[in-house]
Order: sequence, then structure tokens, then C-alpha cells
Amino acid sequence: MTEFLGGERPIQLSYEDGYHIIIPQLPHKIKLNRKEKRCILYKRCSCAAWVQNEVQVQHRRPGTKRSQLMGMKRKKRASRRRGWLLGSSATQVICISFVLLIALGTLLLTLPISSRSGRLGVVDAMFTATSATCVTGLVVRDTWTQFTPFGQAVVLLLIQVGGLGLVTLTSFFALAAKRRMGFKDLRLLGESVSASGYSQATDVLKIVVKLAMTFEVIGMVLLMIAFVPQFGAEGIWISAFTAISAFCNAGFDLFGRFGQYSSLAPYVSNYYVQAVIMFLIMAGGLGFMVWVEIGEWRKKRHLSLHARMVLLFSCILWVGGAVLIGLMEWNNPKSMGGLSVPGKVMAALFQSVSTRTAGMNTIDLAACGPITKLLMSVLQFIGAAPGSTGGGVKVTTFAVLILTMRSVAQGRDDCVIGGHHIESKTVYRALTIIMLGMVAALGSAVVVYYNTSDAVTVIDAIFESCSAFGTVGLSVGVTSQLNTGAKLLYMLVMFMGRVGPVSFAISLTSKPDDNKRKILPVGQINVG
Repeated sequence: MTEFLGGERPIQLSYEDGYHIIIPQLPHKIKLNRKEKRCILYKRCSCAAWVQNEVQVQHRRPGTKRSQLMGMKRKKRASRRRGWLLGSSATQVICISFVLLIALGTLLLTLPISSRSGRLGVVDAMFTATSATCVTGLVVRDTWTQFTPFGQAVVLLLIQVGGLGLVTLTSFFALAAKRRMGFKDLRLLGESVSASGYSQATDVLKIVVKLAMTFEVIGMVLLMIAFVPQFGAEGIWISAFTAISAFCNAGFDLFGRFGQYSSLAPYVSNYYVQAVIMFLIMAGGLGFMVWVEIGEWRKKRHLSLHARMVLLFSCILWVGGAVLIGLMEWNNPKSMGGLSVPGKVMAALFQSVSTRTAGMNTIDLAACGPITKLLMSVLQFIGAAPGSTGGGVKVTTFAVLILTMRSVAQGRDDCVIGGHHIESKTVYRALTIIMLGMVAALGSAVVVYYNTSDAVTVIDAIFESCSAFGTVGLSVGVTSQLNTGAKLLYMLVMFMGRVGPVSFAISLTSKPDDNKRKILPVGQINVG
């Protein structure tokens, strides 16, 4: 590795094999990796540290004319158009992997071996596969009533792969096979696991898989203590299914034997089962990067701003949601009014934790008051943390929006969080995510309201749409009444909520030259 310091003039770095890298006007520190033929740019920030950024380089052989070089670029663009998948961005590849997984799941769930009674229709199979892959939990058919053990295994596989991400798992197996990962592979992996740098991606990947396996095995063992005495040998399978579903924040369950769509209502008085499942839900919803930092706490004694914001606002939403749900449903005889005081507290806390990401319930949600449903809709819309198994706009997006509003109210021109200045592009991205999410959730709610029976109220339609977008999976009975068009719409909303609204938009619109910027004059618009 060779280090260079750029000046105000363009510099040229030569490889031994005859390649030139032309980097104009870079007053930054540059590292040249001769083996991988790439450069890494380090920009000095205000705290005198070097911050890694991407560098766009131009490869040119000695003696190559500029016209020839431009012709080579045009050919390269044409080849990208012909090979769309190969020229796709990391976001596009991630979206494509989810689509392929949904297609495979749909095919398997339509097989006669997957259903207990009658062959499942294509639309219902696709809806179930989408819900499982996007770890949502909305179902048009009860999982235990409809599917055989084979079908349940397919659903569980979709949950596991969808929760961790297909790109994450394939990269893990590639590393396990000791296959060398290129720069593009690291970029894709970093996008998938929400790593802050390419060099960190492989380390994070190993930790992600180990964490997932550890939490799921621990949850399975703890649940076996309760389920094996109740169900016998079948309790092992139920424990494994429930543990993976809870950690991946999927919301699927095998308790339809107590009544279709019953979820965890039969265990409303079993505090042990609720506590174990809450632990798994919270573990999966915090995000793998946060767990990486928590694991390194003993060495560094420091948490990043991202981890602190995730932990702080997650606790605020968990506790605040539990208090509000408990106050509004305390005396409601149809929900938690008939429970004991400890039962009411546990039910409120469980519903607050589950509403954010998981989609499991211990009380009858359809019997809750309208204000409670609106509160739950907001919690579902916010969702989990970035890099987690949950969906929604993400808790950090909500935190940036709230703290930006506070900064503006204090007369600041920028967002300041914890003594740190937040870049304007982060604020713009947060606002964009919020607006796109609101359009998706409210737009689908309007469509569902006008295309279902009169029994569906506006609040119920909003609740169900926020559940689909947040990939939560809680239902007040709307999903079972959806027609084919509404099911297809909810599939799209669930997919958008899982990959992220901005990422979904980028996957549809990004082009190879989208990152080029034009210098434009400053415009003035009065707001407020």
C-alpha cells in the first residue's frame, strides 16, 4: 500500500502494468492498492481524523487517446444495458434477491405437499411467501391450519433467509468456502448488513450470522421448557419455529390449533413465554451493528452516536408505548380489562414491543379503541432499527426527524444530536423516507377502504396498511377480507417496507451515471 498526498493540481498514479489513474483536484490523502488496482480516498475532517470516502478513478493505458477512451466508455455503458443484472447497483441486487426468493417460495407453497386441505392458490401462496420473506406476518390463511409440516418448513426458511437477507447468507457461504470477495462484492455486502465501510463488511457478516444463530438457539431452548411439556415432541418444532419467527420479527406462529389467527392469545397469562419472546423480538429489532458495538463495549468503552440513538429511542418507544396502551385499554373488558394488574402490565409491555416490529399479540386487537389503534399504527410505521430484521421507516429516521424539529425550534440552521452535527443529506434522506412511507401507507389504506366490505373502518384500514408497510403483521381482521387487487397492493407495500422506501425507489430509477452532479445556481424559497 502506497500513500500519496494530493495537491490543487491533477495527479497521476501509475501501476507497474502500465495503467494510469487520473484523479483531478484532490487535496486529500490517497492510498493506492497495487494488488486490487483501486484507490482509497481519506478526507481530513474537523477533528483531524481521516474519513474514508469512495474515489471514482479513470483507468487509461499509456498512449490511449481521449476519443478512444470515450469510445471504450460508450461500449461499457452498452454492455451494462445488455447485462442489466451485472450492471445493477447494490440496492438493485438486494431487491432482486428478495424478488427471486419470493418467487421460489410461491412455487413451493403451491405444491400439494404444502397444504393440509386443497391446493393453495397462486395469489394466496404469493402473499404468504411475500409476507414471510419480508418478515411481516400478515396472512390470508392460518399457518398451522393451512400448511403441512413441509409447508411450515418452507415458511420458516423464507423467514430465516428474508430476515438475514439473501445477500448476507450467500456472502457467508462464500466466505465459508474461502472464496475471495472482490470490491463489488464487499460493496454489496456492506449495503446488505449496513456496515460503515467495506473493510468492516466481512467482519460484520461473521458476527451477524453468529449472533442470529446464538439468539435463535437460546430462544429455542428457553421455549422448549414451556412447549415440550405441553405438546410433547412436537414442542421442539414449535419452539424452533417460534424462536426464529420472533427473532426475525416475522410474527408467524403455529398456535392456530387453539383457534385460527389466535397468535399468542392463549398465553396471555404465561409471563415466562411472553418474556422470552419479547427478548427475542427486541434482540432482532435493535440491529446487528448495534450488537457489534455492544459486544465491543468492554474493549472500547464507547458507543457510536448511531448505537446510542437506537438504544435511547427504542427504550422511549417501548416504555412510552406500553404506558399509553395500558392507560387506554386498562378498563376495556374486550381487550385487557379482565386481566390481573400484573397481567395488564405484561400485556401492555408485550404489545408495545411487538407492535413496533414483530406482529404477535396476546390481546384482541380488533376490540381495542380507535385511539389505541392509531397509536399502534404510528409505532408500526416507525418500525425497527437499521440493519435489523424489522422494517418500517426505522427508529433512527424518526429520531433524526424529531431532533431536527428541535434544532429548528431552537433557531439552529442544522441538526445537532449529542454534540454532533448531522449532515444535511442525512436529514433530507430521513424526510424523504418519512414522506414516501406516508404515501405508501395512507395510499394503500385509501385503496383498501374503498375496495373491501363496509365492515372495514378507516382506522382499521390505516392500521392494517401501517402493519404491512412496517412489516409488523398485526391484523384487526382486514387482511382476510382483501380481494386480489388489494392483496397485490399489500405485497408491494410489504416489499417496500422491508427494503426501505428510498432503496425501493433507487432500485427502480438508478442508472450508472446517476451520481454525476451539475453545478446549479442557488434558489431562494420562503417557507413557514
